[in-house]
Amino acid sequence: MTTKYAALLRGINVGGHKKVPMAELRTLLAERGHGDPRTYLQSGNAVFTSASGADESALAADLEQAVEERFGFRVDCLVRGGPYLRAIADDCPFPAAGLAGKQLHVTFFSGPVEPRRFAALDPDAFRPEEFRLGDRALYLYAPEGLGRSKLADALGRPALLKGLTATTRNWNTVAKLVELTHD
Repeated sequence: MTTKYAALLRGINVGGHKKVPMAELRTLLAERGHGDPRTYLQSGNAVFTSASGADESALAADLEQAVEERFGFRVDCLVRGGPYLRAIADDCPFPAAGLAGKQLHVTFFSGPVEPRRFAALDPDAFRPEEFRLGDRALYLYAPEGLGRSKLADALGRPALLKGLTATTRNWNTVAKLVELTHD
């Protein structure tokens, strides 16, 4: 049996840095033994099949190593199974259907995140922006978009993310990855 997974590569093809052509990423996934590799957009989203129950961390580490060997630079990667992505969408604490995709984002983390990590942030200082924690994820409502979000800047401080890999996707991308990984 196989499961569909999404690979979320962090920080590729941004501003001409860390270029990873999507056709080459699909080839790389196939060479690593993954089935039906597909990519979405140019920003490091790939979907593939692999053995059901495969360890997501091991899949991510393998892809990180393969990218470094092929392209000569390190890229952090998270791999999440289709059921997890569906749960992230279903558990969204904000009214996603009534928001534009640019207003809602999910930051995926490499591990669990305790609320105390963000306890020093005063939520009232960022209103109407808000965030909520989920399962290895943070949901961010930014009505003016991520580029204008003061809360996103505060949440992205290295001290808050110490020891974690984190990568953010807008709601449109999250919804598309759910669709592409749906069995």
